[in-house]
Amino acid sequence: MALMRSTVAFSSMTLLSRLAGLVRDMLQAALFGAGMAADAFVIAYRIPNYLRRIFAEGSFSQAFVPVLAEIRERGDQAALKSLVDHIAGALCAATLLVTAAGVALAPWVVSLIAPGTLDEPGKHALTAELLRITFPYLVFISLASVAAAVLNSFQRFALPAATPILHNLALIAAMLLFSSRFEEPIEALAWGVFAAGALQLLVLWPALARHGLLPRPRLSWRNSGVRRVARLMLPTLFSSSVAQVNLLVGTAFASLLATGSQVWLYMGERLSEFPLGLFGVAVGTVILPHLSGRHAATDAPGFSRALDWGLRLVLLLAAPAALGLALLAEPLTTTIFQYGRFTAHDASMAALALLAMSLGVPAFMASKVLAPAFYARQDPKTPMRIALWTVAANIVLTVAIVAPLWLNAVPGAHAGIALATSLAGLLNAGLLLRVLRRRGLYRPLAGWGWWLGRIALACAAMAVVVLACRGWIGDWNALAPLARVGWLLATVAAGAGAYGAALLLLGLRPRHLM
Repeated sequence: MALMRSTVAFSSMTLLSRLAGLVRDMLQAALFGAGMAADAFVIAYRIPNYLRRIFAEGSFSQAFVPVLAEIRERGDQAALKSLVDHIAGALCAATLLVTAAGVALAPWVVSLIAPGTLDEPGKHALTAELLRITFPYLVFISLASVAAAVLNSFQRFALPAATPILHNLALIAAMLLFSSRFEEPIEALAWGVFAAGALQLLVLWPALARHGLLPRPRLSWRNSGVRRVARLMLPTLFSSSVAQVNLLVGTAFASLLATGSQVWLYMGERLSEFPLGLFGVAVGTVILPHLSGRHAATDAPGFSRALDWGLRLVLLLAAPAALGLALLAEPLTTTIFQYGRFTAHDASMAALALLAMSLGVPAFMASKVLAPAFYARQDPKTPMRIALWTVAANIVLTVAIVAPLWLNAVPGAHAGIALATSLAGLLNAGLLLRVLRRRGLYRPLAGWGWWLGRIALACAAMAVVVLACRGWIGDWNALAPLARVGWLLATVAAGAGAYGAALLLLGLRPRHLM
């Protein structure tokens, strides 16, 4: 029951953040379209975002939370405060060094991540300049992640989940208020990223005072807590950010394709991340402290039950989310993005990316539950090995799918990158589950067959309703903007209603989710 309440609280705040993110994406698409400058921003934005997965909520959080939970379990407040102080100091020093190197070497970093920009000197130079502006975001968001991880360990999930709203509001304000003041308007968006990180830190940092844990950063690489987190973190540098690594691989390949490919992939990714952030990340964030506590208390049955609950919940939510994204890919991109400089062709290309990415949504969400099972046991090496196989598979799949499309100048080659990422995500989740079961860490409870059967039948009912609505509405491009929004909301509501009603008719009740 406590896990469910925490998940609902986290998801509620995340929903507000995702809605603000949709407004931000709509504005970005309308103002900048899918041209050279927009491509440059997407590349520059991906790099600090990837590093954020390492130094913030990804690798760092997966290593820090179990150590934090273990010290909390002992009830040693002085040791807890010392750990927070020293972790804050070490993380600040590390991210400052990385940021300084990134700013100084920005042109070389861009050449490595997006080699295709070397053929367009103007695009390469602009991307490097935008990267210099966005890179310091890494320092702010990493320090904010220390506060978020501590708050989560105290079962305070709402505030950390709400602060990304500030990120989106900062970018919206930057575009509306300052883009006209720059010679290259998209620079305002980069400065918005910089400001967003600072705002999140300013909000989260003071919240630790009520727990007596307001950090006073202290730098000592020999501190036992820092060394333990570092030992756990090193193997997770890769494994906890496997999806981001795959996106970076996609960024490199997309830089070789038609102008706009970066933006089309980014917009498709943003929509596919909506259910992932709303449900998958919420369940994963809530379940990690709980699993860490069960492991610290040597409660193996409780550990397995929590995993079973998490998997059932994410599949219940992921299956209709993935199906809905696939069935409504073009209506979604048309309704949300096709304004201003974002053309009907851009919306169609983004829909192809979204369709391919929707296939991996259940796997991405399941991985958010499966990977923490290893980190909670302070075993980062297993997911690291699985991540290596996943990224290798992603590279092979990307080359195999995209190369023929690229060489034959087939429109929509960028969707092959998204498809490869989805297939690699399925492999990652499958391997994580296989190892957990083989080691006896996860023993599925009874009733999985009927659970999956209910989901499949409810998804079938949802598909019938959504396809009927699409057939009745007809060509989405022929609708006026407000009509698009109204019909999209009505179709989504009808599909969700059909799914929920089918589940109720099949006997599912709220108590089954507790």
